[in-house]
Amino acid sequence: MKKFMKEFKEFALKGNVMDLAVGVIIGAAFQNIVTALTGDFISPLIAAVTGKTGEDGTVVIGGTFTINGAVFNYGDFISSVVNFLIMAFILFLLIRGINRLMTVGKKKEDGTAATKKCPYCVSVIDIAAKRCPNCTTILDEELQKELNEAAK
Repeated sequence: MKKFMKEFKEFALKGNVMDLAVGVIIGAAFQNIVTALTGDFISPLIAAVTGKTGEDGTVVIGGTFTINGAVFNYGDFISSVVNFLIMAFILFLLIRGINRLMTVGKKKEDGTAATKKCPYCVSVIDIAAKRCPNCTTILDEELQKELNEAAK
C-alpha cells in the first residue's frame, strides 16, 4: 500500500499533471467569460439583425422545431457552437503568443555543428581549431604538411 501511495504521489505532483490542473481551472473560468460574452453581446447583436426575441423578451438565436412532440432547440446549439469557436480562437491566439515568447532570445540553429571532438583525446573543441588545445595534436592536414616541410 505504501508503494502504491508513493507512486500516486509522484504521479499527482509531476509538473505536467499540475499544469493540466491549472489549465482546466483557468479554462473553466474562461468558459464562463466566453459564455457571458456570447449571451450578453453576440446573441443580442444577432437578435437585432434577425429581429427575434422570445415571449419573455429574451434573445432567441435560431429557434425551435417540434417532431412528434419532441422540441428541438437549435438556437441553443448555435449559441454553443459560437461559444466554442470564440473559445478555440482565443486559446489559439494565447498558445501562439506563448510559443513566440518561448522562442524569444533563443538562437536559431543553422544545422551545422559549432564543435567537434579531437580524435586523439576525445575532448570537445571548436570546429575551426587547427590544433587541439588539450593534447596539442595537429588536426589540420595542411598545417601538418607545412610543419613537416619546415622540419626538413
